Amino acid sequence: MSLSTTKTFLPAFLKTLGILFLYIFLGLFLDSVYVVENYKDLQWLANIIMVIIFSITLYKVNKRIREQMMYAVIIAIAGEYAFSLGMGMYTYRLENIPHYIPMGHALVYAGVLYFTKTAYAKSNTKLLVTIFTTIIILYSTYFLIFKNDVFGFVLALLTLLILRKKPRERMFYLTMFLAVAYLEIIGTSYDCWWWPKTAWNKIPFLPSANPPSGISFFYFGLDLGCLWFYKKRHKIAWKRMKNVRKIRLQTNTSVK
Repeated sequence: MSLSTTKTFLPAFLKTLGILFLYIFLGLFLDSVYVVENYKDLQWLANIIMVIIFSITLYKVNKRIREQMMYAVIIAIAGEYAFSLGMGMYTYRLENIPHYIPMGHALVYAGVLYFTKTAYAKSNTKLLVTIFTTIIILYSTYFLIFKNDVFGFVLALLTLLILRKKPRERMFYLTMFLAVAYLEIIGTSYDCWWWPKTAWNKIPFLPSANPPSGISFFYFGLDLGCLWFYKKRHKIAWKRMKNVRKIRLQTNTSVK
């Protein structure tokens, strides 16, 4: 993944989310039920390939994103064991936590972050926010009507409501929503994991699809956790960045 200086969509997409989506499509296929039934269990190979891809990505990204990716792995490990094994929120094919999963979360985080930092995304933020919001509404509504996905719809609605008051973070989280939706559709289609028919398999008034449409809501925790760790380790630099941002905002306001 790399930053694209072009102001057109396709190159910006291909160099960031396009690479990420290709990783997801091919990587999860190795851990699919189809491969197990027709060849043999290749989850070990998926783990090895993920380590290689993750290591290459760490080498190529800048220092700040490299550090945040490491935090994402740590947070993802804790989250996976808590939500999957602890709470039974979803279940992996072997009822374990595949080693490639936490690193995969970090790659999704990096891919989305790099896309939102491309010249195209920065130049077309309002347009992309409108398009992405429309897609999310249609996607979650479709799941609600045709798959009785009340759980996913509620999460999608909460995501959009929270982002109404967070214009600076809106682009990142809307992109994350769509990336996670793609990830979940591929993963559940391959039967790499599955979601129960109700939220946590314990809340009957929140029926769920497999996957729930708005499950990216929980990625708020991943991003906020990464930022929290980063701010704690770089307090001076973070304070300086906030001051610069404040000055820019005041300058733009006065010019208007």
